Amino acid sequence: MIQISKIKTMSQGSRRASLQMVTVIAALATAGCAYGDRLAEIGQQPALSAIENPNSQPGYKPVRMPMPTPAYASTQPNSLWRSGSRAFFKDQRASRVGDILTVNVSITDRAKLDNKTSRSRSSSENMNVTSLFGLESTIFALEDDVSGSAKVGLGGEGSTSGEGKVDRKETLSTTLAAVVTQVLPNGNLVIEGRQEVRVNFEVRELIIAGIVRPEDIRSDNTVESAKIAEARIAYGGRGQITDVQQPRFGQQIIDILLPF
Repeated sequence: MIQISKIKTMSQGSRRASLQMVTVIAALATAGCAYGDRLAEIGQQPALSAIENPNSQPGYKPVRMPMPTPAYASTQPNSLWRSGSRAFFKDQRASRVGDILTVNVSITDRAKLDNKTSRSRSSSENMNVTSLFGLESTIFALEDDVSGSAKVGLGGEGSTSGEGKVDRKETLSTTLAAVVTQVLPNGNLVIEGRQEVRVNFEVRELIIAGIVRPEDIRSDNTVESAKIAEARIAYGGRGQITDVQQPRFGQQIIDILLPF
């Protein structure tokens, strides 16, 4: 019997080891698929993204916004002035799909929050059993130092205290050229721009997208980032320095899975 129990214990241990091995192999296979391209770029500079049409991207969706009633411009024969024109000569500002627009990104934000919460509650209940078919002396037998009036006692006490503080400051100032990808029925322009700069083994990426009013475009074909509706601005990078600043994928998985 002892040998059989040892064999069963060894079989259970081997099963656990095999399951752990399968789990490790599956994790390594998943990581290998995700990091296969990264491993192929060891010793090489990060590759720049190819210039592509934003409308052909897999996640691209045309912007749909509430539109006012269209107003049709009236034309007059033998007139040098065209209704709706913003200048006598040809306007050089972006107005059609494919035109280029310069965006001046200037972000200076600061937020400071301080919250504090405190809560406390206390409750107490006492019940006594004077007689219960004669069982009070057996089932509810009390010690000599316990009062007979306190047969059953309930009590509870709770306290909660929380405190949070947020202090953020962000500053970003740069210039980026964007392309008009869509003209909405009311004349507003949907723009999207992407810029990549590679220095040694680090690539800096700047992405901007949003909706611009033609009236907000200056005469030099520039617009401020504060006047872009539905603005999406991303500034980051990828390369060797960014890899060192990020935790390893194993640590990220553990941080997601662990409940504490």
